[in-house]
Amino acid sequence: MLPILVMDAILLVLAILLIIAERILVTYGECRVTINKEKILTVTGGESLLSYFAQNKIFVPSACGGKATCGYCKVEVLSGGGHILPTEEVFIKREDRQKGLRLACQVKVKNDLEVLVSEDLLQAQEYKTKIATITDLTHDIKYIVMKLVEPQEISFKPGQYIQFRIPEAEEFRAYSIASPPSQKNTIELIVRLVPGGLCSSYIHEVLDVDDEITVTGPYGDFYLREDSEREIVCIGGGCGMAPIRSILFHSMGKGMPRKITYFFGARSKKDLFYTEELESIERSYQNFRYIPVLSEPKPDDKWTGETGFVTQAVERYLRSNGNTEAYLCGPPPMIDAALKVLTKKGVHEMHIYYDKF
Repeated sequence: MLPILVMDAILLVLAILLIIAERILVTYGECRVTINKEKILTVTGGESLLSYFAQNKIFVPSACGGKATCGYCKVEVLSGGGHILPTEEVFIKREDRQKGLRLACQVKVKNDLEVLVSEDLLQAQEYKTKIATITDLTHDIKYIVMKLVEPQEISFKPGQYIQFRIPEAEEFRAYSIASPPSQKNTIELIVRLVPGGLCSSYIHEVLDVDDEITVTGPYGDFYLREDSEREIVCIGGGCGMAPIRSILFHSMGKGMPRKITYFFGARSKKDLFYTEELESIERSYQNFRYIPVLSEPKPDDKWTGETGFVTQAVERYLRSNGNTEAYLCGPPPMIDAALKVLTKKGVHEMHIYYDKF
């Protein structure tokens, strides 16, 4: 056993030495990064494309801090990016590789590059905020209100997310915006404590009122399609309430006549929140229906509502009419199960929207 451990230690030291040697001894000189055939960044090569974006205030999302574990920082590399790395393969489909789609955190700038970046990402900004309110919603979910300081307003689409910068750690984590777009001077978040989670632990255990926090955004293709007339099905659970709350409040504020059904999954009654608020909306708007579903109700919950997985309730209630679009927010297994149920019910995949994080 000991020789194996020694060998592993030697290999680790050698790997570290190679990285250090490359940074010290290998120089790539001046490189030009051309973005969308217009903007040109002149940089000293050697770092990742994502690093140079950050240094030049181009806020491409990366919830994992550039470790190639989130897959958010996709850009189209037209030339100069080299071959796709094994670390990228899990996030980039075969057809996307033909377009040159890459993870910006894994593309090392060694020569001139030409890339295409979504115009929406180029509109993302950095915002200085101050914490105004922190409230417990459940035993493991907090409601956070952030007052914008500079700039003092943000524009976003209902359903989009921001990235929260963890002070000192200089890492970002993605959180959906829970407030409607009409509320331009504050950002509301709903954050669940993830055991061992760097950012959620910071928010639950360290963050305090009046703390100054930097966020970037907005991001995401998961947002309400306002030009559609299709019925809406929302499926969420836990802090997946956040973007759906934004979509719901925006729809009601605009007086949209579209039918909305919201399936919310929780384990037991103590994991439900905003129940009275949602039931009040249901009474006020005849086109809205709220269906909470408990997977493990306790005897003292005295629960008489829907039970099982939230997607099982969707399968029981949803009628195939070919005129439905869906908005999903929850853990990846829930999203995968929802996709199967929805497509089985006749909802076209192009009309199903979600962000996996």
